[in-house]
Amino acid sequence: MEAAAARPVIRVAAICGSLRKASYNGGLLRAAAGVCEESIPGLRVDHVDISGLPLLNTDLETADGGFPPAVEAFRDKVRQADCFLFGSTEYNYSIATPLKNALDWASRGQNCWADKPAAIVSAGGGFGGGRSQYHLRQVGVFLDLHFINKPELAVKAFEQPPKFDSDGNLIDAQIRERIKQVLLSLQAFTLRLQKKD
Repeated sequence: MEAAAARPVIRVAAICGSLRKASYNGGLLRAAAGVCEESIPGLRVDHVDISGLPLLNTDLETADGGFPPAVEAFRDKVRQADCFLFGSTEYNYSIATPLKNALDWASRGQNCWADKPAAIVSAGGGFGGGRSQYHLRQVGVFLDLHFINKPELAVKAFEQPPKFDSDGNLIDAQIRERIKQVLLSLQAFTLRLQKKD
C-alpha cells in the first residue's frame, strides 16, 4: 500500500485537434480523463486548450526569443506534462490546422515536445481519423516524440450503433475499454522512459 501511495502521478496533457465544442475527438479525451479517475491510479489527464493560440507567425516572437502570452502559457503546459494524449481530428487526409499550429508553436526555439512519450486516439469517418494519426507520427519524428505503437484507436464515429451523444460525449462501453488499454500502455511506456533518465 505504501509503495502504491508513493508512486508519482503521471501528468498527461490531452490536446484535441478540433476546436468544435461537440468534437468526437474531444469526447474521446474527456472519456480518457474519466477512465483515469475511475480506474487508473497514478495517471491524470488534463485538457490543454489550444483555441487561443494565434496562427504561427514568427513576427510575433520577440527579439529575445519570447512568445505571445497565450503561446508562452501553452509552452509551459507542454513542458510540465510527462506525456501527451492527442485527439487527432482528420481533415483532408491529414492533421487538423489547430493541432499542427500547436505542435509548431511548442517546437519553436527550445523544442518543448522533445523526448516525451505520447499516444493518439481519433474519431471520424472513413478510417476513423487513421490517416491523421500517421501524419502526426511523421511530425513526431522531427519533434522527438515517442509514440506508443499499440494499441491503436481510430473510431469510425458515424457507423451504427451510435458512439457519441449530441454533445460529443462517448457512450460506447467497448471504446471506453479500448481507451483504457491505450492509457495503460502510455502509462507503462512513460514509466519505462522515466526509469532510463
